[in-house]
Amino acid sequence: MRPWCVVVAALSLLCGAPQADWPRWMGPLGNGHVPANVPVPKTLPAEPRVLWTAPLGYGNGSPAVSAQKVFVLDNRDGKEVAAAFGLADGREIWRVPLDDLWADSGSPAGPRGTPTVDGDRVYVQSCRGELRCLRTADGGQLWRVSFVRDFGAAELQEAGDIPGARRHGNTASPLVDGGRLYVMVGGSPNASVVCFNKLTGAVIWKSQDDIPGHAGPIWATLGGLRQLVCFMAEAVIGLDPSDGKLLWRAPVKTQLGRHVATPVIVGDTVVVGSYTSGLIGIRVTRQGDAFRAEEVWRDRSLGVNFSSPVAIGGFVYGLGPGNRLFCVEARTGKRVWVEESFFSGTLDAGFASFLVMGQNLLVLAERGRLSLVAPTAAGCKVLGQMTVCERNWCSPAYVGGKLIVRDNGSLRCLQLAP
Repeated sequence: MRPWCVVVAALSLLCGAPQADWPRWMGPLGNGHVPANVPVPKTLPAEPRVLWTAPLGYGNGSPAVSAQKVFVLDNRDGKEVAAAFGLADGREIWRVPLDDLWADSGSPAGPRGTPTVDGDRVYVQSCRGELRCLRTADGGQLWRVSFVRDFGAAELQEAGDIPGARRHGNTASPLVDGGRLYVMVGGSPNASVVCFNKLTGAVIWKSQDDIPGHAGPIWATLGGLRQLVCFMAEAVIGLDPSDGKLLWRAPVKTQLGRHVATPVIVGDTVVVGSYTSGLIGIRVTRQGDAFRAEEVWRDRSLGVNFSSPVAIGGFVYGLGPGNRLFCVEARTGKRVWVEESFFSGTLDAGFASFLVMGQNLLVLAERGRLSLVAPTAAGCKVLGQMTVCERNWCSPAYVGGKLIVRDNGSLRCLQLAP
């Protein structure tokens, strides 16, 4: 092969290689799946290989990773702050104040959102509804909006039966696509979901009057149309991303609208749930220009609380009441199995995060136990377990064989695969 051909071939391989990025909540695909060509562990050692640890204040927001930087919201000097750390060594690169802290009866004061990174910009959102676009290089502000001041959203208040984000804070991470940024604002009137120009912050469209839940918008192709699926305080809805038009609505009403778990999309079925409504399968179909959303199954005994399920193939895996690990068939709701003792001794409030690594699950329990398991038709086979952190309510990021976890006092990076 001629020298220039070797160079071209090498560049082609580099361009096609996976970027070591986990730029948003639930990863680059938005569903907790590690991309297929990223190295993953086959087992876990008895003890973690910790590459670095950086101190953090209390918070429940998850990390995002892009271009060799780790982005996270922190609690510092009575403020929510956005911060960036070096992926290689954990060195703090920059830190900027974002908003006053918010606390409710569920947990101490601290951030609950996950940054969304897009190229040289990172989008961060406070519990109180302060949205900012910052430079990834130095944290410099490019634009900002306030849900309360600019869109008429209600101030946070944990009182009576106030539901959704108005009760527990704005935790739904923004979603970037092309030149647009989609955000669950909860403003009034007609500003539940707002589409911004990602570069300038200019409003492209506003839609609906719902109070948001706590999960951010996700993409789904249903009835042949790519659309935004949004889990609100009293319904799950589908919106046309071009103009915000409501395509379908399926009511899911609970007393406090505490809808936290990110919806799972399997084929034409949208799986959602909460601890009081149970786990629900909603079939979305299309006839001409009209969409229909129909609840086709519900399992009230498997209501998820604030732990987001994931799917492998046609099956959904998650944490249900009684600290049970479950597997259900997404299309029918048929319970395949329930593991009663998998989480024994590893949970307090009942939280675990799930990542999909090929056909395996990486499960981080609330008290810091990390498990790699292989789901089978009869249950799950444990491939390795170790304790990697203290108590946490965060979903880790996974990049190039490294797992970045956040607990109640630190951010740490562990090596899981070469």
